[in-house]
Amino acid sequence: MRIVDLLKSDCIELGVKLNSKSEAIDKLVALHDKAGNLLDAKAYKEGILAREKSGTTAIGEGIAIPHAKSDAVKAPALAAVTVPSGVDYEAMDGKPSDLIFMIAAPNDGDVHLEVLARLMTMLMDKDFKNQLLNAKDKKSFINAIDSFEKVKYPDEAAKAVNKGGYRILAVTACPTGIAHTYMAAEALEKAGKEMNLPLKAETNGSGGAKNVLTAEEIANCDGIIVAADKNVEMARFDGKPVLSVKVADGIHKPKELIEKIESGSVPVYHHHGGKAESTSDSGEGAGRKVYKHLMNGVSHMLPFVVAGGIFIAIAFLIDTIAGHGATGGGAFGTIEPAAAWFKTIGGLAFNLMVPILAGFIAMSIADRPGLLVGLVGGFMATSGSTFFNVGTKGYNDILLGLIDKVASGEMDITSAIAQATTEAAKIAVTPSGFLGGLLAGFVGGYMMYFIIKICDKLPNSLEGIKPVLIYPLLGLGGIAVIMNAVNPVMGWINTGMSDALTAMSQVDGLMVPLCALLAGMMAIDMGGPFNKAAYVFATGMLALQTDAAYEIMAAVMIGGMVPPIAIALSNTFFKNRWTAEERKNSTVNYIMGLSFITEGAIPYAAGHPLQVIPSCIVGSASAGALSALLGCSLRAPHGGVFVFAVVGNWYWYILALAVGAVIGMLMLALLMKKRAK
Repeated sequence: MRIVDLLKSDCIELGVKLNSKSEAIDKLVALHDKAGNLLDAKAYKEGILAREKSGTTAIGEGIAIPHAKSDAVKAPALAAVTVPSGVDYEAMDGKPSDLIFMIAAPNDGDVHLEVLARLMTMLMDKDFKNQLLNAKDKKSFINAIDSFEKVKYPDEAAKAVNKGGYRILAVTACPTGIAHTYMAAEALEKAGKEMNLPLKAETNGSGGAKNVLTAEEIANCDGIIVAADKNVEMARFDGKPVLSVKVADGIHKPKELIEKIESGSVPVYHHHGGKAESTSDSGEGAGRKVYKHLMNGVSHMLPFVVAGGIFIAIAFLIDTIAGHGATGGGAFGTIEPAAAWFKTIGGLAFNLMVPILAGFIAMSIADRPGLLVGLVGGFMATSGSTFFNVGTKGYNDILLGLIDKVASGEMDITSAIAQATTEAAKIAVTPSGFLGGLLAGFVGGYMMYFIIKICDKLPNSLEGIKPVLIYPLLGLGGIAVIMNAVNPVMGWINTGMSDALTAMSQVDGLMVPLCALLAGMMAIDMGGPFNKAAYVFATGMLALQTDAAYEIMAAVMIGGMVPPIAIALSNTFFKNRWTAEERKNSTVNYIMGLSFITEGAIPYAAGHPLQVIPSCIVGSASAGALSALLGCSLRAPHGGVFVFAVVGNWYWYILALAVGAVIGMLMLALLMKKRAK
């Protein structure tokens, strides 16, 4: 972070006369505010005054550097004044301050400490300080800083920061937007700092995009690294070198990625049409593309699954506390008014799960035109719509007709009942559910993608009506025909899976291996494809609302909780297997594990893959098997320890978690070598 890049000419005033410390603070805050560096000058000044209360920021030798981190700051910036007659800034050496810099820094990061350290280092050179005090104008003041920085930091000067402030930009995104997203951003920014190549990383997390790249930064950077496992907005990068990789590469290979950008070998990205891809088609395999589209749907679906599932779990908890657990029957979860409210709201969110999944898979494939197709296809999957579905109104009309015939003697009651049963079977189609939603997303998305390609051949005069008329009409008609045709087949498959799971849960020896397998998958890549496959399968099965599905969900969540906890336990009880830095950072893994954030184990798995990954797999699989063996169940798809109150047989669940974590810890102790003191 170069000083000269943070100091605008509007933030400099030379030859100022100041009578007090408070007057100096007011002057510098006003300079920041005038230059547009602040969102709220009053709030920023309060931060400066709060810092001064803890001790003066006057260094001595005529120098003072007041500073503050505040949400009122737009971006890192400096203001400076020279005071020929000096001002009492309460310096420790008792001397008046004649050169004052004020640092304004936002709350994210510690940029103020970097700037403070550099300023103090530079200003210790008396000749440099005198150049600033004797500067005739603002331009001379800035030039003096620029010249001194080039001499003091020659390597950095050779890689001078561009006008936008950063040499390299990055965008990180993972399907859930919880851990990988931020870990990749941190690794890239840290590597950029170590290589003296300033890097800014935008995070597309679960709470939306943060640290968003500006148009000026994009225009002036050397290149962009897109480390993402889901689609991100790419049109803004048109004409810039873009390196697109998996989010895991951002975590494990940050320096290698930065070196590729600086080597000039990264191809220039050209955006075509409205499709915003996170990676180029030419550089991806078919499996990678399918995974990316699926994860785009999953990432948007998860909030509905998690929030809806927890609301439904709260409903069951309320009825359990009210004493209806054993007597509620089919109404369990809706007996108490409060429980019914939570169940209804949770059910609404849950009902949107499949349409949202399908909609954003299709949108990932065909951009905005795909959203309509996917949403409608997903809704048709949940409703079980077919060509033979005559609808409730039609069925009621048929019943009334049969009643009239019985009343008039045209038909006997037995024949009427038989015909009513036949007609009812036509509308009692089993919804294709989660599997149908997946099909709707992919088939509908690619169908719309090809419709767009075909429509490219239409006259240019029709461009305006394509997105509002042609695409929606063709897409809606196409997905309606497709889903009406496949819903019966997908419904039978869905019913078969439900029946198979139920049967497995009733056969000794089958359910336990399945749960062990799924729990073990959660620990293979800790947030990667295997982990997501197991989790998506479990959350999809929740829609079946069967005991077997709830047991699978319990096993999958416990499988994801074990790895961080096992690593934390190993660092606590087998300290001689780990470095001081690893032990220092391991405590947070207790919290991450209990919160069902498996990604906390990734840094340790990356450093010791042959020891950590097998240990975590064995520990997770053991916990999953034990959970199933003890009949533990879970209706909420997330939450970790915070939803233990709604876990079936929660006391055995805690035991299974503890056993799995201890097994993982002991296996780590065996595989990890002792370190020399």
